[in-house]
Amino acid sequence: MGLMDLFRRKPETRATGAGYTAALLAARDGWISGSTGLAEATATVQSCVSLWENAFAMAAVSGTDILDRRTLALAARALAIRGEAVFLIRDGRLVPASDWDVATVDGFPRAYRLSIPDAGGGRSATQLAGEVLHFRIGADPAAPWSGRSPLSRAALSAGLLHEIETALRDVFRDAPLGGQTLPLPAMNLPQMEAYKDSFRGKRGRVLMFAAQVTGELQPVPAEQLTPHLEKAETVAHLTAARDSVAMAFGVLPALLNASTTGPVVREAQRHLAAWTLQPIANLIAEEASAKLGTAVTIDTILPLQAHDAGGRARALSAVIEAMGRAKELGLSTAEVSAAAQMINFGGGSDLA
Repeated sequence: MGLMDLFRRKPETRATGAGYTAALLAARDGWISGSTGLAEATATVQSCVSLWENAFAMAAVSGTDILDRRTLALAARALAIRGEAVFLIRDGRLVPASDWDVATVDGFPRAYRLSIPDAGGGRSATQLAGEVLHFRIGADPAAPWSGRSPLSRAALSAGLLHEIETALRDVFRDAPLGGQTLPLPAMNLPQMEAYKDSFRGKRGRVLMFAAQVTGELQPVPAEQLTPHLEKAETVAHLTAARDSVAMAFGVLPALLNASTTGPVVREAQRHLAAWTLQPIANLIAEEASAKLGTAVTIDTILPLQAHDAGGRARALSAVIEAMGRAKELGLSTAEVSAAAQMINFGGGSDLA
């Protein structure tokens, strides 16, 4: 059976729902139906994505030169926004794919049909799974060959954030901020409606309108037209949606707080690196090790200095003091090593 036969078999097993073309069609369908789902265009999401991208650009890679900083940054952005990234291994470098179909056996990818982007127009390539690096996060057991982005796993929070920012944008675009109304001589209803429609976007201007009750002109006091947004608690809603989206990316909401201090920033950095970025780095390293035939490791903790330097210094001081005390007591090296393993130093349970 040839390589192309993997995609010609009937029935054919393909992950068409994970492709970029499918994502574009879904976005177009969402726009037509009124649900845009464009939370990734907000500053909060892009800030989180930039943290992922920049962290992987600084990561320390050992075991291979094929995972350069540009490739890791590109993979991190794709993982953050799309949940997966695919690269073709060719001539000692990685070529990113913009779209792909995958043929699977027992849920494991066996072959890929890739769309390779080029400035003058893309091209297609069909490759075996061993020739492709496929990084994915948030995979579902029903489709383990595809990944899911943090936004797709927190669609409600992402949609709320987008709707709030869109509503605020429309208010500042259309509301007559700083406008003021004054009474105008009597007019008929169509004329009044025309005047009301003309209020849109009239910032800081004096606007005229008249009101009639039971056919008689009533005096209308001057009134400010600036909307009272505090009654809608938009700040609280925006903050809650922003914090939820940040947590979906592994970013502690305290990092986005205006009153955040240095210690909080350092703890948020450690949390992001230890609980989000390093596990993803391990997944990337595992995939690269399997496909490149060499042991690959990726470290985001040390390059980002996402560690407690003070705690390490205190631990080192305690260890040196303990070694000196052991020497005074005449303990052998084997006895010291056995004691260290009992508290998970120098091996043991590998829990820390």
